[in-house]
Amino acid sequence: MKFVRYGAQGAEKPGLVDATGAIRDLSGHISDLSGASIDPDALAKLASVDPASLPLVSSDERLGACVAGTGKFICIGLNYSDHAAETGATVPPEPIIFMKATSAISGPNDDLLIPRGSEKTDWEVELGIVIGRKAKYVSEAEALDYVAGYCTIHDVSERAFQTERSGQWTKGKSCDTFGPTGPWLVTKDEVPDPQDLRLWLKVNGETMQDGTTKTMVYGVAYLVSYLSQFMSLQPGDIISTGTPPGVGMGMKPPRYLKPGDVIELGIDGLGSQRQTARADA
Repeated sequence: MKFVRYGAQGAEKPGLVDATGAIRDLSGHISDLSGASIDPDALAKLASVDPASLPLVSSDERLGACVAGTGKFICIGLNYSDHAAETGATVPPEPIIFMKATSAISGPNDDLLIPRGSEKTDWEVELGIVIGRKAKYVSEAEALDYVAGYCTIHDVSERAFQTERSGQWTKGKSCDTFGPTGPWLVTKDEVPDPQDLRLWLKVNGETMQDGTTKTMVYGVAYLVSYLSQFMSLQPGDIISTGTPPGVGMGMKPPRYLKPGDVIELGIDGLGSQRQTARADA
């Protein structure tokens, strides 16, 4: 199943994507896509709901982030062997973990704000894992039992803030709108192999990234298990799993986003995003 959240920012409602691609209002069954409602068993029960019985939602409605109540937005760095090579970095012996502020989360088609003082705002399409139930000290074999589903993530990065301003990566990853999420939360049954998904990203119609999750160094199940050894993972937490090659900083010469640029990105089966970059006020 594919779930969405639609409506004005801060007032989104839950929705279901029917077989025709239309959105149906789910607010008569759940209050939002958060907490207990995204437990894998709870999502499975919604399969018994006849989409035709749900109110149709206008196609003009704004789409919000596909999950609410995110407490942690956890990112994995240098998790594609071919991306590490393009940046001249060595593949790490254990996953690189950093946090993106939850205030960076935005809808998949909202404007992307280039922050004040930015000269190196960069793009990164990534597979997102949405946690559906509390996970703590889980094994790799059981890790997927704790996953609600998957989504498309744009892990926008300001490279100068990230690597040239001292300290940790977080401040280069957490600017407002630097975490477009969705459009869909896609349940696990529709993603039989998360390690066989194509990811792509275009800027102004030009393909920049065209990769596959096959080249991830640390796979989905491993990452959920690994992270759960250090912190409990809670329903609504997002894990952004790294990006394939083709980012702006890896180009010769490097290329970065500027106001007016249009960024389109997506993952096979998980939906696409479209943002227009503009300068933050």
